[in-house]
Amino acid sequence: MDYVLSNTSVALLGYIALTLVILLILASLRTGLTVSGKRRANDFAPTGEDVGPFSRRLVRAHANLYEFFPIYGGLLLFALATGQTGVTNGLALVFLGARLFQTLIHISSTSIMAVQVRFFFFLAQFFIAIYWVVNFLGVIG
Repeated sequence: MDYVLSNTSVALLGYIALTLVILLILASLRTGLTVSGKRRANDFAPTGEDVGPFSRRLVRAHANLYEFFPIYGGLLLFALATGQTGVTNGLALVFLGARLFQTLIHISSTSIMAVQVRFFFFLAQFFIAIYWVVNFLGVIG
């Protein structure tokens, strides 16, 4: 059976893939430190700050992905489960792109400008999510 992926399903898979990529980078960093003998496997702070600034940003970016997934993933799964991908398809890839840029900025810098740009991409996702909820409720359109 051939299945054509909707923008909604592509965005959901993209979000999951992004989360896995960030987790893979984090696991690779920690595995490298463990295998090289620089750290014991049970000697990593959950915040990542003990390894360095990049590790701290990586841990926070990963946490930010799974913290937001119930909203983002929930909305996309709701659309798929109820056959309402017409609500999400139009902005699903924009949403994913905003999340991708937010994550890339998150792991690359904590400068004031970077945090402000990252917040812009967060707001884009936030307002898209609100728009979807309102549309699901039938208030708009």
